[in-house]
Amino acid sequence: MSRLIKEIQEALAVLSIPEKAEFFPRFFKTGKGEYGEGDLFLGVKVPDQRSVAKEYYPKISWEELSVLLSSQYHEHRLTAIFMLVLKFEKTKDKAVKDDAVKFYLDHLPYVNNWDIVDSSCYKILGRYAFENQKESLLRDLSKSEEMWHKRIAVVGTMHYVKKGSFDLTKEFVTRNLKHPHDLMHKANGWLLREMGQKNEAELISYLKQYYKEMPRTCLRYSIEKLDEDLRQDYLKGRI
Repeated sequence: MSRLIKEIQEALAVLSIPEKAEFFPRFFKTGKGEYGEGDLFLGVKVPDQRSVAKEYYPKISWEELSVLLSSQYHEHRLTAIFMLVLKFEKTKDKAVKDDAVKFYLDHLPYVNNWDIVDSSCYKILGRYAFENQKESLLRDLSKSEEMWHKRIAVVGTMHYVKKGSFDLTKEFVTRNLKHPHDLMHKANGWLLREMGQKNEAELISYLKQYYKEMPRTCLRYSIEKLDEDLRQDYLKGRI
């Protein structure tokens, strides 16, 4: 292990809060059979992890970043992801961006909880796919059997939604509309809600076709920002 990796790990350890270390395993569902089974926590708050990432991302090599991202500790992985996002966003060098995307795809087994997914996928993969017309990067993940891959795909379309492009979001939501896990119901509803924030007519049009077959959680998330009377009409099936 390099001296820099040890320094980063020590910086995070100093920021550990025992109460958080006790709470996070329950919050991130680390029990047997749960989605975060076996994950370990130091108890470091996200803003503190972002501060560490901001300090060290210019110094860390790809090899060192790989070590940090493959750690058994959640905060090591999330801090590594924050560094990767910064490396991608702060460079104008296309080769570095290409390397960051390849690194991300090569390390998908460690992008394995909703916060790690949501903090990175649309900022790296979604933006890269949009700017390079490489929707297949996301589409392939949407078709994967792995739930985290599916979430990366749909949340990755956030960049498209922000740019006013909705077709990919609707495609991925529809493909996995009846996925068994509520983390997908929440992700799908979240992206539909964001689409509605950008263009309410697009959301209404989609809901007209699919709202009666949506899982309840997905529907609630998707209509959260609508007028209350309209929201109640959807919830009570009056449309």
